[in-house]
Order: sequence, then C-alpha cells, then structure tokens
Amino acid sequence: MSKVSYYTEEGLKKLKDELNQLRDVERPKASEAIAEARDKGDLSENAEYDAAKEAQGLLEMKISKLEEVVANARVIDESQLDTSKVLVHSHVKIKNTTNGAEVDYKLVAQSEADLKTGKISVDSPIGKGLLGKKVGDTAEIDVPSGKMKFEILEIWRE
Repeated sequence: MSKVSYYTEEGLKKLKDELNQLRDVERPKASEAIAEARDKGDLSENAEYDAAKEAQGLLEMKISKLEEVVANARVIDESQLDTSKVLVHSHVKIKNTTNGAEVDYKLVAQSEADLKTGKISVDSPIGKGLLGKKVGDTAEIDVPSGKMKFEILEIWRE
C-alpha cells in the first residue's frame, strides 16, 4: 500500500510538470539514444548501447515512482486547517529552549521541503516532533547531535 502525501496546489503542479517532462521529453530522448547506438553495429560489444539501455531503465523507474507519488497525492485546502495544533501545511514559530533562538517553519511534504524558504518536511525529525503539538507545548526532538527542545510559540496558516 502506498503512502498518501499532502501537497499545496503549487507543489502538486510541480510534480505533474516534472512527470510530464520525463514522459514527453526525456523518454523519447532515451529511445533515440538507444536507436542511434543500435545503428552502430554489433550490440555485444557496444558500450554505448548498454549505457543507453541502463539510462532508459533508470528513467522508467523514476517515472514509475513519480506516477505513484502523483496518484497518491492529495491537495490540502489550507483555509480549512486547524490552527490549534501543528499539522501538515501549518506555519509554526518555535523557540529553541537551549539558546532562545526563534524560527518560523512551514511543514510540507518531503518533495516540497526547502530549508532556504523555511519549508521543512513532515518526515524530518523536527517535522515529526512538531506534529500534533499545540501553542505552549514543548517538543523534545531526537536529532543527530542529541535531544533538542522546542517550545511552540505560534501556529497559523497563510
């Protein structure tokens, strides 16, 4: 059984665009490369043909995985999100109880995560640790360097 993932409309559109690019542009290129390599003669000693076939196999695997992700993707109506606790697509302001640093994050699906823009994956240690918490709660999170404690200061939606 496949895992359902939740996306913004923008995030799902990016996934679909990538899938279409792979199907409509990359797949025909891979077929062309195989045809060109095949035209060069003896296939038993044709490294170019072997490489093209391997690249095609990897491409087909990537397309298959992306098709599965898109099939199991669900778009979240952010206006309907409960802001009483941290959920997928929640914006959250947290405070590191050790050093007092405050950070804002938006919890998103793995494929939409981008730390530079403040989007962290719900599958990351911090994302998992924040899910379900309410304002005033402290999340104790196992990270590679040990345990960190974050106080939930604020939860909102865009």
